[in-house]
Amino acid sequence: MSHMNPGATVIGLIFKDGVMLAADKRFTYGGFITAKNVKKTFKISDKTGSACAGLVSDMQELMKELTSLIKLKEIRSGKKTNVNAIAKLTSVVMYNRKMMPYLTQIAIGGFSKKPELYSLDPLGSVLPDDYVSLGTGAEIAIGVLELNYKKNMEKNDAKQLIQRSLKAAMQRDTGSGDGIDLTIITKDEYTEETESFE
Repeated sequence: MSHMNPGATVIGLIFKDGVMLAADKRFTYGGFITAKNVKKTFKISDKTGSACAGLVSDMQELMKELTSLIKLKEIRSGKKTNVNAIAKLTSVVMYNRKMMPYLTQIAIGGFSKKPELYSLDPLGSVLPDDYVSLGTGAEIAIGVLELNYKKNMEKNDAKQLIQRSLKAAMQRDTGSGDGIDLTIITKDEYTEETESFE
């Protein structure tokens, strides 16, 4: 079954003013490219987003369930849910499915009082970090990230590093490619950008 795992490369990093999350756009199954324009980045709340690698149907279902739970929690409490609480809630949802796990790895990032970034595996382990790389192209992308990442990077430098890391992974991982979806979250805004490749 391992040869049928869908490919992807996901990167998240904290920069001076916020968090960036990015994913490639290719959807593969085994040796086949199933689609070339799949969105693997998701808006969870006004100040929190995610980027996922793995089975697209699982990531879509998990994000649907998660956004519903968060909206319900916010209606009941009358307060916005912070990034750490969203990461912990995601962990609980994923752990509850440990016997039949969602086949996805997730980077969750956002801005509460400061930029925060977490990575989660299919069983719900939550790891905070300054930068993460997930998916079948992770080993290639992390080499570029570790060599060039600096704390308090400017926005444009962080964006260029993400692009370089993802492009390196796409050149060497057949499961990743066809463009980049990028989410940028700061104290004041949540923006999404797309870059397609021919």
